[in-house]
Amino acid sequence: MRFGDVPTPEAEGAILAHSVALPKGRLRKGHVLTAEDLTALTEAGHDAVIAARLDPGDVAEDEAATRLAAALLPDPQGQGLTATTAFTGRVNLKAAGPGVIVLDEERLTALNRIDPMLTLATVPNFQQVGTGQMAGTVKIISYAVPGTALDAAETLLSAAPAIRLAPPVLRTARLIVTEIPGGAGEKGAQAVQSRLDAFGIAMTGPVTVPHRTAPLTEAIASADEDLILILTGSATSDAHDVAPSALRAAGGSVERFGMPVDPGNLLFTGHLDTRPVIGLPGCARSPALNGADWVLARIACGIAVTPDDIAGMGVGGLLKEIPTRPQPRERRKG
Repeated sequence: MRFGDVPTPEAEGAILAHSVALPKGRLRKGHVLTAEDLTALTEAGHDAVIAARLDPGDVAEDEAATRLAAALLPDPQGQGLTATTAFTGRVNLKAAGPGVIVLDEERLTALNRIDPMLTLATVPNFQQVGTGQMAGTVKIISYAVPGTALDAAETLLSAAPAIRLAPPVLRTARLIVTEIPGGAGEKGAQAVQSRLDAFGIAMTGPVTVPHRTAPLTEAIASADEDLILILTGSATSDAHDVAPSALRAAGGSVERFGMPVDPGNLLFTGHLDTRPVIGLPGCARSPALNGADWVLARIACGIAVTPDDIAGMGVGGLLKEIPTRPQPRERRKG
């Protein structure tokens, strides 16, 4: 592609790089100049324009964006994503329903290395999204891209989808709350309910029991929902505290206690038979984003969360302060 000053008489078919005001109206940036436009420009005293002209083998921005989006979404329905119509070299990829976005980061990074004019920006891997929310945007930076670059991108993406929506697979969840004298009790149940509603998961409870191992063990063992959530009246402070001990006593297992995400440090994960169990941190009583949201989103969509996965959440895991916890990470003066 050639870019720069073009004598007006030679500019037919060129792509205008900057808007030009005329006595009657305006020619907008990105407009493909016609013979009539050249006459109007000449009459207005413009002997040259700044424009882009495609070379043989170049692919215009909208066609290139459409082809790249099609390569990214060979099976839109199966991938749970939709593509908008190309406009100014851009196609947006949107979620067809709730879920989390799963990315092949290595191939998508390789895609963005092919040619600076050919780009894809996405939400972070495993980002929770709702229906219609953007998952990514294809953008041809300038007015065209070399056909060889586009061919290389299509070949790179041909092996398997590199972006998809993982939809919710769990249908039911039980919230068990432990109670201590003067504690929060069922406060926060609505925040948990809202999180589950986003995935279409029906919640049983809250089922409230005293903050002791035996009654909590019974409540866990009697649960038959797809997911068990435990919100303790007193923060779980050790892998052998009341809630983790109750899960083991019920025949389950604890896989990870503690996560390098703040708020959210005091979370634990485990299983009861094949069903996932999440010991929620106290900050889950607030609707504000915390580490439990990241774990819940993946598990709700059938994506396993291993101890190693949780360890990897630390980079980027320092989340925004919330008003109910002003500066909790700093020692107070006095």
